[in-house]
Amino acid sequence: MRGGLVALSLLIATPSFAQNCEGVKSGLEAYGKPQNTGRDIVGQSLDDIIDRGWIMFGVYENYAPYSWMKDGELVGVDVDLGRLIAQDLGVEARFFQTAADENVDADLRNNVWRGKLISGQIANVMMHIPYDHELGCRNEQVVLTGQYFNEKMAIAYRDDVYPDGGPTPAYFRYDKVGVENDTLADFYLASIGNGLMVPNMVRFNHIDDAMAALRDKQIAAVAGPIGQLEHGVVDGISVHQPPLVGLAKSQWTLGVAVRHNWRPLGYAVDDAIRMAVSDGRMADIFAKYGLQFTPPEW
Repeated sequence: MRGGLVALSLLIATPSFAQNCEGVKSGLEAYGKPQNTGRDIVGQSLDDIIDRGWIMFGVYENYAPYSWMKDGELVGVDVDLGRLIAQDLGVEARFFQTAADENVDADLRNNVWRGKLISGQIANVMMHIPYDHELGCRNEQVVLTGQYFNEKMAIAYRDDVYPDGGPTPAYFRYDKVGVENDTLADFYLASIGNGLMVPNMVRFNHIDDAMAALRDKQIAAVAGPIGQLEHGVVDGISVHQPPLVGLAKSQWTLGVAVRHNWRPLGYAVDDAIRMAVSDGRMADIFAKYGLQFTPPEW
């Protein structure tokens, strides 16, 4: 559900980046000061990380193609990028996996600036965080940086059902379409025509399950973030990006988050990511997992 929560957080409010934070309730107002104050909990400076020889990345669990377990090994775009960043800093990359919470604000609170109530574990760098003005205003304890790609909404479909090209949402008045439950794709399709598509919408707990149903010819199409769709593509299935009329946010930029008092670390991570985007290494990481790479809009 991670991709859906990211998109929904952006869909709710997307003001201009020139706008200030006036009127936006901050995380400290809502949750108070961090309850964990030890240096090992709240993070480390860039110098501390280099001295100890390793950096901790937080990634989302069960989130292919970005971070998931395969044959007992943690793999994915975000994992490879973490290793690239660590190599650029001259340290070892370490990772912990975290489940997506109710929204991105909670993910930042639990994994970047405050810590979980039980384990208290904090990432030096949290991967796959939307680069969004209001999200940053609400979470002044973090710095959003390191933009590395643009995610987009798309539709995967069976070529035998649509031999003349991919469907638009209007086709789902008649054809079965899969969505991950409680995601942007789910809410968007359900909103069209006051629920006109709902009888043909098949909701799944995870988008991987929807893509499996598509491969098994149980449904005609799946709507969702393009990266997750492309990860499930096989011969006979294509992905396209049709116009999504009425959808306020059909693409969004993803980056990383670091704790606000470790800005030199954020600068170093941002430099490493920008160089990887510029010299083609980022595109190579995406290609490794069969994904098209859309550069961030800096």
